[in-house]
Amino acid sequence: MSPHTSTPGSVRSAAEVNEQIRALWMRAGGSLSAQERAEYELLVVEWAAAIQSDVIEAA
Repeated sequence: MSPHTSTPGSVRSAAEVNEQIRALWMRAGGSLSAQERAEYELLVVEWAAAIQSDVIEAA
């Protein structure tokens, strides 16, 4: 697992997580290995939770 992957319960902004996703794709050169794919999936789940949190706070 990447050292950049957050621990459960950590709170990062959607922008921070999005930057991690972009960096992952850049490192991978547009083609993810199985390990990178797993990291990507975790980041997407974290990003979605951060977006949802932002929407709830805005309401």
